[in-house]
This record gives sequence, structure tokens and C-alpha cells, in this order.
Amino acid sequence: MNTDPHRPHGAEASPLGQPVAYRDTYAPELLFPIARQLKRDELGLRADALPFVGEDLWNAYELSWLDPRGKPVVAIGRFRVPADSPRLVESKSLKLYLNAFNQQRFAGVEEVRETIARDLSAAAGGEVRVALEPLAQRPQRASAYPEGSCIDGLDIEIDRYQPDPGLLRAAGPEVSETLYSHLLKSNCLVTGQPDWAMVVVRYRGPAIDREALLRYVVSFRQHNEFHEQCVERVFCDIRARCAPRELAVWARYTRRGGLDINPFRASHGGLVADERMEVRQ
Repeated sequence: MNTDPHRPHGAEASPLGQPVAYRDTYAPELLFPIARQLKRDELGLRADALPFVGEDLWNAYELSWLDPRGKPVVAIGRFRVPADSPRLVESKSLKLYLNAFNQQRFAGVEEVRETIARDLSAAAGGEVRVALEPLAQRPQRASAYPEGSCIDGLDIEIDRYQPDPGLLRAAGPEVSETLYSHLLKSNCLVTGQPDWAMVVVRYRGPAIDREALLRYVVSFRQHNEFHEQCVERVFCDIRARCAPRELAVWARYTRRGGLDINPFRASHGGLVADERMEVRQ
């Protein structure tokens, strides 16, 4: 199910795949929002009746500005975009926006945090929570493998490389388990460049056939879609085909342009993602 290049997806005028002039002073107009509903329509989702809650967690590793005396400050940023916001922010535009802080003077970290939160919230149409950690404070990042079962070692034959929910199946008594795979690969909706991720499925319900799940994960290999949209597709397909009583799906994508994106979708707010980094991040 490769995306039809003629079907509107909202990113036609984005800076993706285009030569751009880099700005080094504050320029909020660089942010390029994309309506989520365009792709949610393909899944039969209504904005007022989403089957999930969640957020998109962005980690920003190339963030710098000048203090009042012109000395650079460098920091790590974490941005939490609510899944029920009407828009996502295209990643290259966010990179360009953050680069535009490089030669801008700010009174302190809190002014930078408030500025980014205000601009991202306006672009997304919902409250975006922002946390900044200057490297002078020696922030630490932890990486770990999920507490669950990796399905990548299954010895199976695979021949489908477009999303095929018909591969999924579940049966038998109810179980509660976490399954994960490092084999998720999709492609950028606009440029076709590969995106790599670990995907995690935590659920309670009839046992999901692990071989079927692995074939389904790999079926995204030639599919063109943004990270957030891929995770919503996985969530909706598992929900429809396997009928779990509880379901959470999240992916940790490798970084590009100093950013990594980690979408999380769950059937209710009591389910939370493991926010430790994947080893490739």
C-alpha cells in the first residue's frame, strides 16, 4: 500500500527534498504544520472519536543559542506533541526552526523554553510540552531493550513489503505481553528516504501470532508515510484484526537532522511507553 503520489498528504509545499537557505536568527515562520486528518481519513478515523490517546515525543540534539553576552549555550530538547492535536510538524521544518536559534540572544533557558513551547503549540494546534537540558547540567540518556520478547529471531519466509493487515491474527486464551521488533523500516512520505525504528506492541487479549506480527511489521518496508502515521496504522490494524482488550504501540525511530521522533498510541491513559532510548538512537 505505497502512498499514491497524487493523493494529497499535506506536505506538498514543505521544505522536504527542497534546497533551502539556512537562517541563524529566530524565525518561527519556518515551522511547517501538516493536518493529521488527511492520513487519518485513510484509516477511517474521526477527529472527535479517536480510538487512542498518546503523544509524539521528539528529542532534539542540535539546539543552541546565545546568552545575553553572546556566549553559546548548547542543550538537549524534549518536545511532547499530543496525539489529539490537529496538526503534526514536518521534521525538516523543525530542524530549520531550531537552527535559527543559533545566533539569537536570549535572557536564559526559560525564555528559550517558553518560546519553543509557544511556537510549537501554535503550529500543532495543541499544547506542546517542552523541556530543555543544557549540557552544562550534564544530562544523561539511558538506552535499553524493552522488557518483553523480541520476535526478530523467528525463522520465517517473507515476501510482502507493503502494509498488509490481513497478515495479522490472534487466537486462544487471553494473555498480557510485550512484543517488539527492530525490523521496522518505512520511507519518508515526500523524499522516499528510509526511516528505521524499533516498534513495540504491548497488549492484553487473545495471543497475537508472532510470526504473523513479524511479517506485518516487515510489510512496511517499502511504504511511504511519516513516523506518526505509521504508528497509528499499526495500532489501528492490530486493534481491528486482533481485538485486544488493551493495546499500546510505540516506535523509536533513529535520528535524522539532529532529531528523533517517538510516536506512542494507547487504548487508554493508564498505559505508558518505555522512554529509554533504542540502542541505535
